[in-house]
Formats: sequence, C-alpha cells, structure tokens
Amino acid sequence: MGTAERQEALEDGVAARSTAQRRREAPDRDIPADDGTTTGGGEAQRDSGEPTAEEPRSARAAAQQQEYYRPLWIEEPARRRRLPDPVRTAAVRAVIIIAVTLIQATVAFLCTMAGSWLAFPMVISSVVSTVVATWGALDVWVTRQMWNQRNGVVSEPSSTARALRRERRRAQRQARSSERAQERIARKSGAGQLSHS
Repeated sequence: MGTAERQEALEDGVAARSTAQRRREAPDRDIPADDGTTTGGGEAQRDSGEPTAEEPRSARAAAQQQEYYRPLWIEEPARRRRLPDPVRTAAVRAVIIIAVTLIQATVAFLCTMAGSWLAFPMVISSVVSTVVATWGALDVWVTRQMWNQRNGVVSEPSSTARALRRERRRAQRQARSSERAQERIARKSGAGQLSHS
C-alpha cells in the first residue's frame, strides 16, 4: 500500500468515525453516508447545507468544523452592582500594594536563604510595605463607609446624605426664586415703557 493510498484510507476512517458521532449526537438530522446516500430524506439534506459525497473532502471537513463551533464563553449579567468609583480606585490601589509587598517578602526570604547582602534591605522594605499594605486595606474600608454615608445610607441618623440633599434643595429653591424675581422685574420695566410706533 502506497503513501497516497494509506492517507486516503486514514481520511475515510476519520470521516466514518465523525459521521457515526454526528448520528449519535443528532439522530433526527440527515447525515450523508460515505456512499453519498443520507440516513433521512434527500430534500432535508439539500436544505440543511450538508456536503454531499461529490464535494471534496476538504469542504466536508470545513463544514464539520463549522458545525461543532462553540463560543469560548457565554456572557452572564453581573450578580452584584459595580463598586462606586472612589471605592474601586482604593481597592485597586490596595491590591497593587499588597502584590508588591508579597513580591518583596518572597525576594527577602530567598535572599536570606542564599545569604545575599540584599537580604537586610529587602527585609526592611518588606516591613515598611506591610505597614503600607495594611493602610491600603483600611483605606478601602474607610472610603466605602464614607461613600455610604454621603450617598447611600439615608435612613441612619448619622448619615450626612440627608443634610447634603437639604442643602441642594435649598440652593435650587433660591435659584428658582431669583429667576422669578428677574422675570418680574423684566415684566415691570417692559410694561412701563411707551410704544414708539
């Protein structure tokens, strides 16, 4: 058996296996057999766009690959609401600081094990970074509490959101009353003028 005949036999075996697999996965659909006949009606096969035996094997393989295409991921709606901007900024900052601290601690440990002169400065810097990382984590919590007090929690007596909204309403009322006063003045001055026609 030559190389070309071996390759053709291998392709026929792969095609037969994929046809059998497709029959198991979709028994109601028309699937072309190796001799060009289908397992169901011929009209449905022509409508479904399945390649026939006359078409080249490469087209059949391309159709099979396209048939089994699945997206890599399926987008799902978010379960929780997005964090407010200041809280998210503080959280990102804290994560970066904590990551740098962990890297410094690892380098300090490895330098200590190797007996390098860098061990002492790295230990000192990792201690300082631990303090800064603790501050970063606390900053996230404080920023979140502050944002909730100013914008979110209205029902609590300690919340400042009520006072801020009251001030905003008062400023809007004053702006409206000054606009009305300006309109009244403009109307009065317009009524007192004589017509020059």
